[in-house]
Amino acid sequence: MSQSDSVRIDVLKRDNAGELLTVRRAAFVTEAQLYNDPNIPALTQTLEELIVDLESPDVVTLGAWEGHRLVGSIRVGLEGDKATIGRLAVVPDQQGLGIGTQLLFSVLGHLPDTTREVWVFTGQNSKHNIAMYNKAGYEFQFDQVNGDLTYAYLRKVLESGAIVDDDADINAVRGDN
Repeated sequence: MSQSDSVRIDVLKRDNAGELLTVRRAAFVTEAQLYNDPNIPALTQTLEELIVDLESPDVVTLGAWEGHRLVGSIRVGLEGDKATIGRLAVVPDQQGLGIGTQLLFSVLGHLPDTTREVWVFTGQNSKHNIAMYNKAGYEFQFDQVNGDLTYAYLRKVLESGAIVDDDADINAVRGDN
């Protein structure tokens, strides 16, 4: 049994905002160090901005819980038939255990039936993240410069009427049999 097998995934609400902000800041410090930029958006978002985001009808934010501890999160914005994933975060002491992959696949079950494509973006130099997204079926589309950062954008086209089998997909990405 892997660490991620004992993780519970739930939709996060306003009451989780403080803990979510803490998780994101802890997780994104590594990214900030990689890019030598302490001002990346995940680190500069205020609690008030996060609450507005959590209450938006066009946003779904999921949290990964290990017992009573929030150990990860993922945010997806919804716009028409498109979903955009961002702010995938796992606390530093739980990274590399499959929690991010579990969140990545869990979000698919929370998308409207009309969703046809899912986009994700990450820093261009975040090779580990890009590799995880590639394994999950996301294909590189383009790079986009935003200030001092360059983001890589990847896309996954959803098959109409396809059944999402989160467990099989997660095991395939992890290499489990």
